[in-house]
Amino acid sequence: MMKSPTILAVGGAYIDRRGQVSGAFLPAASNPGTMREDVGGAVFNALRGAVRRGVSGSLLSVRGGDVLADPVSRAIAAAGIADLSVVFLDRMTPSNTTIIDGDGALIVGLADMALYDLALAKQIRRAKVREAISTADAVLCDANLPSTALERLVALAAGKPVFALATSPDKAVRLAPVLDSLALVFMNRREAIALADGGIGAAEQDIADGLRRAGLKSGVVTADDGPVLGFDEAGAFSIPPPRKVTDVAADVLAGATVAALLRGLTLRAALREGVAAAMLAVESAAFTSAIFAEALAFVPEAST
Repeated sequence: MMKSPTILAVGGAYIDRRGQVSGAFLPAASNPGTMREDVGGAVFNALRGAVRRGVSGSLLSVRGGDVLADPVSRAIAAAGIADLSVVFLDRMTPSNTTIIDGDGALIVGLADMALYDLALAKQIRRAKVREAISTADAVLCDANLPSTALERLVALAAGKPVFALATSPDKAVRLAPVLDSLALVFMNRREAIALADGGIGAAEQDIADGLRRAGLKSGVVTADDGPVLGFDEAGAFSIPPPRKVTDVAADVLAGATVAALLRGLTLRAALREGVAAAMLAVESAAFTSAIFAEALAFVPEAST
């Protein structure tokens, strides 16, 4: 029986709160609405998606000693992921809170993630983490790591593929010093424009060309309900997703794509699997091989 590929993921696993206003948003007023809370984080969501596609995964993150740490710990265990994270008893667990309007457009976001900047770089120096990197087939990270930590991580990977998620336009630029060492970067259109130093109205080909000039060999760019853009040495292509790709779905897309790449698929074929997994992102309880195969049948082939 073939051994499952192993991934070490390094980055965010935190409390993700999403509030939605009922009706029209009124500034400087109390707005009626709903709030939901879940465990999220780009690298955690992506690794969870990869594990569903047959990968064996471990996660290095950091969290506080507060009550928010427990649901994060439970979610990692429930996903079948080995937890290498460190707990800082005197700190708060990172969280991300977003408020959206009735149509789903972002009103404001608040990312309380200072602990990642403070502590993640130091954790990469641990002997246990170096051992985990040496035994993994690939490394998955997100831009919650400072640039110095990303550089250290790439150096320790020593030629193994390192896949990255950009996480936000302001954090995406942290990847700039290591772009030429990354196997693949997943990003949305705003993050891609920040890395490519392009204009807001840039065409897909211009974005791909700008990312290549910045040193990136391969990339995947999502755009809400627009086509998913992929490019590598063979050229650029796009896949129209059957439904809108939300932030969480884009993370799952990344994980499933990485899992397929580690099985030896081309980026074009792997990204089709990623799009199919993204379609099922909100239906995790029903994520079976048969249902995945049905979803994949709805995803069109890549087009140039």
